[in-house]
Amino acid sequence: MDGPSARLSDARVGPLWLAGRRDSGGGADSDHVRDTKTHFRVCRFIMETGVKLGMRSVPVATACVLYHHFFDRVSLRAYEPYLVAMSCVYLAGKVEEQHIRTRDIINVSHRYFNSGSAPLDCDKEFWDLRDSVVQCELLILRQLNFHVSFEHPHKYLLHYLLSVKSIVNRHAWSRTPVAETSWALLRDCYHGVMCIRHTPQHIAIATLYLALNSYGVELPVGEKEWWQVLCEDVTKADIDAVISDLLRLYDMEAKCI
Repeated sequence: MDGPSARLSDARVGPLWLAGRRDSGGGADSDHVRDTKTHFRVCRFIMETGVKLGMRSVPVATACVLYHHFFDRVSLRAYEPYLVAMSCVYLAGKVEEQHIRTRDIINVSHRYFNSGSAPLDCDKEFWDLRDSVVQCELLILRQLNFHVSFEHPHKYLLHYLLSVKSIVNRHAWSRTPVAETSWALLRDCYHGVMCIRHTPQHIAIATLYLALNSYGVELPVGEKEWWQVLCEDVTKADIDAVISDLLRLYDMEAKCI
């Protein structure tokens, strides 16, 4: 019996409406830079598709982590990244108990690349693509050794925000969107591999640290820094590393526009 990778020839190319979506690079860009740009764009596709499908933030984050872990193990040139992304959305829905129909994923993805188009007919192209999405899901599971359950920074950030809010001047807190900015920064972390390179606690601390500093919100000074109280094993170097990676992602975003 053929295994998933043997039956996944379509995942190496993808349907016609996905053709040419990779970053062609050109110029002096290295392979690494071109791959990073592609991953950024594909994760933006995952996030926007997730919103249109009504997915919660954690399933969308899981889809991005699945995508990054998969391409951490295989070459970007081996498989069509957007098709892999569609399978990651499908698998993440199962993992996080928010099942999304393959038909909905395919139609939303098709409209993402073909604005204003009608839903795909249930013809041979549709069923071939659906089979590719399902077979790609099996390939992802095998590449990740069926390790598809991840710990995300979301629960830690929620706890840290509540803790910080309780000690900050309530007027200063109400005047500044620290919480909203922290959540936005956290979401942006999933555009790159930094979401699998740093621990969830460190990412949560760093996004809150950056949000507080951005608005000049000061916390009471004690024997320890506030971030050491909330997370004992985090260092200033850890926070700086996360923020540095995040700033590089924002620089990449400017290049991807």
